[in-house]
Amino acid sequence: MPLTFLNWLLAFAPVLAVLVLMLGLGWRASRAGLVGWVVALAVAATRFGAGAVVLGYAQLKGVLLTLDVLYIIWTALLLFHVADQAGAVAVIAERLPNLTSDRLMQALLLGWVFCSFLQGVGGFGVPIAVVAPLLVGVGFAPVAAVVMASIGHAWSVTFGSLASSFQALMASSGLPGPELAPPAALALGVAGLGCGAVVAHVQGGWRSVWRGLPALVILAAVMGATQYALAVNRLWTLGATGAGLAGLIVGVGVARLPGYRTNKAAVEEQTQPQAANPSSSMQDRSLGLALVAYALLIVIAFSLKLVPLLADVSNRVAVSFDFPELTTRAGWVTPAGPGRRISLFGHGGAMLLYTSLLAYAVYQRVGYYAPGAAGRIAQGVLKSALRSSLGILAMVGMAVTMAHAGMTQILAEGLSAGIGPRVYPLVAPWIGALGAFMTGSNTNSNVVFTALQQQTALLLKLSVPMILAAQTAGGALGSVLAPTKIIVGCSTVGLAGEEGKVLRASLRYGLTLIAGVSVLVWALLEVGA
Repeated sequence: MPLTFLNWLLAFAPVLAVLVLMLGLGWRASRAGLVGWVVALAVAATRFGAGAVVLGYAQLKGVLLTLDVLYIIWTALLLFHVADQAGAVAVIAERLPNLTSDRLMQALLLGWVFCSFLQGVGGFGVPIAVVAPLLVGVGFAPVAAVVMASIGHAWSVTFGSLASSFQALMASSGLPGPELAPPAALALGVAGLGCGAVVAHVQGGWRSVWRGLPALVILAAVMGATQYALAVNRLWTLGATGAGLAGLIVGVGVARLPGYRTNKAAVEEQTQPQAANPSSSMQDRSLGLALVAYALLIVIAFSLKLVPLLADVSNRVAVSFDFPELTTRAGWVTPAGPGRRISLFGHGGAMLLYTSLLAYAVYQRVGYYAPGAAGRIAQGVLKSALRSSLGILAMVGMAVTMAHAGMTQILAEGLSAGIGPRVYPLVAPWIGALGAFMTGSNTNSNVVFTALQQQTALLLKLSVPMILAAQTAGGALGSVLAPTKIIVGCSTVGLAGEEGKVLRASLRYGLTLIAGVSVLVWALLEVGA
């Protein structure tokens, strides 16, 4: 299919429909996603030559991708309600000010540092699903909580989840990790400072950013340097995990610096935390027991990912299907290969499930549950998850339809067509962000667009590793802006149906960060030239 303005505009139509309906008209994600899905199917069939076989297989792939995401959402909601009904969220909200009463440091430690650590050990939506409710629990507004949790961990996506996105970059480009890791870790490390600044800005505007500058610089330097050191020394699978852990250790010390130890204005501004179980007194409950659910999550995630025997056993049973080569009437070919592989017992959702069951047993044993807690947990999960699940199914269906019809490729080619070597570095991150925005995954974006970015870099005689660093950095930032990720966060803080508010706020920050990465890559290439 030739690249023309009409083809590009039609390829963009499903995404435009979702943006207009969610941002302009305030539709919930499930309704807007359904419209976008229908528009994608119609355009793919009538303009891009996708027949019934192509569209049918695309929808089957979409179902697999949806199940992959929903495995996280349902079990993350289960973990939250297990902790919530035990009063754990209320206890954390009550005791966290004892560690630091400073609202800015609470936001940075939870929404930036802890969230980045969770991306390292879990990923796939776990940071947003776990941290957003915690932020609400300590008194932040739901919209602010989801925005902070979403943007805060964006910089750690590429090297998080055992560096699954980075490994996709290596596999798709055929280049070795030591060649790709330095520029990618550098770009993402700088982006980490921006992510922290966004969290500070959401918490209290520019005043908080300036007041938090020492903490931001210290924590960004520690986490960025740790991730860089691990990545360039072939330990990229531990990049985000090590960075987040270093950030947590240093962050506790930073919170005790004179400038952050007390802040009367911030303390007075703090709202009353939401009590998860107001009928039960929280005064005699241990912070350690309240945190046991999240401690278990960390232990289980480390064990299943880093202990070879456990990793091997847990990943032996998986659901996957092999798909044939698919060709549209316009000549777009989707190669044969397996669809999304879902490890039943080693998945991030499985880790959350194990954590939920163990945490429930602990809280039940110590008497933290009132009668009927199990029923309230199940009801809370169902109420929060059903609508979100429909929205994700629609969004993923739209994304895979566009990919299989060649519409996603048309969009990327339109962004890069006619651009010379001096300008293309500014565009490369946006292509990565586009793929991640539509699929909700930096990994998928790297699989889809790495070859295009690599070939363009070779034609324009640009540094391939640097352009691919731009691809994965843009994809990391774009993935947390994806409607599917927004739905995850909203579903855990009672904002189901109001995703447009969060998307509107997140886009403003996310697009600024992507633009910053564009300028950084351009500057590095100019200096290198």
